[in-house]
Amino acid sequence: MAKKKTSKKNNFIYKNGKLQLSQLIGIVLVIGLVLTFAAQFYYDHHGQLPWKETQVDSSVTEQRAFIKKIAPYAQQMQLQYHVLPSITMAQAILESDWGNSTLSQRFNNFYGIKGTNDQPGAVLKTQEFTNGQWETVTARFRSYGSWQESMQAHSLLLVNGTDWNANQYQSVIQARNYKQAAQALYQDGYATDPGYPEKLINLIQKYNLNQYDQ
Repeated sequence: MAKKKTSKKNNFIYKNGKLQLSQLIGIVLVIGLVLTFAAQFYYDHHGQLPWKETQVDSSVTEQRAFIKKIAPYAQQMQLQYHVLPSITMAQAILESDWGNSTLSQRFNNFYGIKGTNDQPGAVLKTQEFTNGQWETVTARFRSYGSWQESMQAHSLLLVNGTDWNANQYQSVIQARNYKQAAQALYQDGYATDPGYPEKLINLIQKYNLNQYDQ
């Protein structure tokens, strides 16, 4: 009887029917390099890594939702009190961190408006720029029944001024555009941060908030 010939695998990957460990390591390294170059290519063209896309998109979605929520009421405030919606919205974004700050979430205060002992409010720590440096201080802030009430209080503050100066923010109301209004807010003492106008202007331009100005 003739003997049956048996085939042997003699290619560079298999030996005795088994994948060689050295070749397996080589294949893994090649795949790793390919994935690395692919990720770098994606980052160069999209500004982010592919596995970060969901997180970034979620943040962008939340920001768009916040703008969409407050824009109509900001325009209403313009009709009633002549405050530019772009300023109303940019301050809400900056002061409340897109509605995520403790003051905005728990007390509906979008603007960091301070209060007195005879007003509903809460005592919280905040940052103030004094004597050329940032300091942590404790202050009493107003609380509101809704974020709409907070936005109206902000407009009324700009229109009516403070208890010690009824005309304190008139230059903000009279500003011809958002750049002038942003500078006036700092000059009139709304915020102690010297970078406050630039931060507002950057937000307005980045998110095209001046499209809501009438």
